[in-house]
Amino acid sequence: MKAGIVPVTPLQQNCSLIWCTATNKGALIDPGGDLDKLKAAVARSGVELEKILITHGHIDHCGEAGVLAKELGLRIEGPHEADRFWIDRLGEDGAKYGVNGQVFEPDRWLDDGDTVTVGDLVLEVIHCPGHTPGHVVFFNRASKFAIVGDVLFQGSIGRTDFPMGNHQDLLDAITQKLWPLGNDVTFIPGHGPTSTFGQERKTNAFVSDHALA
Repeated sequence: MKAGIVPVTPLQQNCSLIWCTATNKGALIDPGGDLDKLKAAVARSGVELEKILITHGHIDHCGEAGVLAKELGLRIEGPHEADRFWIDRLGEDGAKYGVNGQVFEPDRWLDDGDTVTVGDLVLEVIHCPGHTPGHVVFFNRASKFAIVGDVLFQGSIGRTDFPMGNHQDLLDAITQKLWPLGNDVTFIPGHGPTSTFGQERKTNAFVSDHALA
C-alpha cells in the first residue's frame, strides 16, 4: 500500500490518494474540491482509480465527490448514513463557504465493521461519531495505516460545535476504537501533518493518556 496527500479547497483539506502496489488500483479519499488538481496528481502517479471513499459529509471533504464520480465513472463508498444530513445540505453549505458543493448519493453507505477493497487492499471501516454522526475511519491492518478524517489531528481533535456534533462521542471513539489498534499506527488526518496513535497518546492536549487521566 502507498499513499499521497493532495490538499484541496481553501480549507486545505487532505485528500488522500491510496493505491495497491500489486494491482496499481487506487482510490481518492475525501476529494472535496480542486478536481483539476486531483486529476493531475492521479495522472502523475500512474494509478488507475477504482473508487472514491468518503470519511464524512462536510463540504471540504466531499463537496465535489459526486461531480468527480460522474465524470470518471467511479463508485462512491461512505460515509455512514447518519451523515446524510450533511450531504443533503452541500449546496447550501457551498454558498456559505464559497466552495462548490453538490448533493450526491453514495453507491454504498458504510457501517462499523464493514470492509472496503482497493485493488488487493482491504480497509476496515470504523464508525467514529462525534465530529459528525456518520464519520468513518479507514484502517489497513497489514500496513498499520489509517485515514481518520477529522476525528483526530496531530495535537488536536475534531470540532464538535457543528450541528449534531458530540464531544463525548468523539473522545469515546478515539480512545475505545482507535487506540486499541496500536501505538504504531500511522494516520493521515483531514488537515495538517501525519502522526501516530502512540505520539498522540503521549502529547495530544485533548486525548493523551495524561489529559484523560
